[in-house]
Amino acid sequence: MRIFVTGTAGFIGYHLAQLLLAEGHEVQGFDGMTDYYDVALKRRRHAMLLQHQNFHATEAMLEDREALDRAMDDFAPDVVVHLAAQAGVRYSLENPRAYLDANIIGSFNVMEAARRLAVGHLLMASTSSVYGANEAMPYGETDKADTQMSFYAATKKATEAMSHAYAHLHALPTTMFRFFTVYGPWGRPDMAPSKFTQSILAGRAIDVYNHGQMWRDFTYIDDLVHGIRLLIDAVPGGVETAVAGDSLSPVAPWRVVNIGNSEKVMLEDFITAIEAATGRKASRNYLSMQPGDVPATWADASLLRALTGYTPKTTVPEGVARFVEWYRSYHGV
Repeated sequence: MRIFVTGTAGFIGYHLAQLLLAEGHEVQGFDGMTDYYDVALKRRRHAMLLQHQNFHATEAMLEDREALDRAMDDFAPDVVVHLAAQAGVRYSLENPRAYLDANIIGSFNVMEAARRLAVGHLLMASTSSVYGANEAMPYGETDKADTQMSFYAATKKATEAMSHAYAHLHALPTTMFRFFTVYGPWGRPDMAPSKFTQSILAGRAIDVYNHGQMWRDFTYIDDLVHGIRLLIDAVPGGVETAVAGDSLSPVAPWRVVNIGNSEKVMLEDFITAIEAATGRKASRNYLSMQPGDVPATWADASLLRALTGYTPKTTVPEGVARFVEWYRSYHGV
C-alpha cells in the first residue's frame, strides 16, 4: 500500500512508519518540525526513517494547505493516517491558538485532501482526554464525551465531529482512534516517563501531581502502532461491517476505537517501575492537580479486539525497562 502519514518525525508517527516500512509499504511522511520540544530528536527520528528507500518526507506545517495538497497529490496515497497535532494538556493553557491552528485547521486540510483524492481509508488520532469529566470506567467508545477538561481535548473532540460529517457527506471511510498515555523508546521529553527518568538519574526530586492519586492506562508504543496497523485493514462501511459493541455510525462509514492497555495503573506503581529499571529511588515532590488534567483514564479496548483480534499486552514493568534502556543509551547516562 501507499500510506501517507502525518507527524512522522513525532513519537507515534515514527514508530508507525517503521512498522509500515518493515512490512514493505511505501510511506510518505509529512511533519512541520515545530519547536514544542527538542527538534534534534525529531530530526533524528526522520533521519532513521530516511534510510529506508520506501520512505519519503515533506517538511511543512499542516496549516500550509498548498504544501500539504502538493505532497498528497504527488504521492497519491491509498490510505492516510493523520497523527500530527499540537499535543499536551498543560501547554494548551499557555498557547491555545497553536491547538486551533494545528488540530482544527490542520486536520481540516488533511480531510479536504483525503476527500478530494477519494482515499480508501482515512485514520485520525484522537485522545482519551475527550472523555473529560466522565467518571464511569473503563471508558467505552459509545459513552458520551461532552465534558472536555482542556482546550487540547476540545480540539480533538472537534476533529472527531468534523470527520464524522465528512464521512457522511462524502462517503469517506474514516476511523478515529483514542490513545491512552503512550510511552516507550523515542518518547517525547515533555512527558512523564522522560521527565521522571531524567530527574531520578540526576538525583533530583520528581513532581507528582494530585498527591499521587492518579491512575493511567499506560500503553506501550509497539502495542499502539500494531493496533493502528490492524485498524488500517478494518475499513468502516455500512451496517454489514458492524461488530458487537461497535461505535460505527448509522449514517456514515465512520467509527471511533480506543487503543489502550485495558489496565488502570496507579502513577505510584509506574514510578516504582522506573525506580526498578534505573536502580535508584525517587524523591517525590507532591503537588495539587494541574488545571485541565483528570485523575484517571482506563480504556475498554474490546472493540479493538472485536475488529482486529488484537489486545495490547506489554506490562508496565516490561515497557518501562525498555524505555529506560533506550533513555540511557540515547542520552549516554
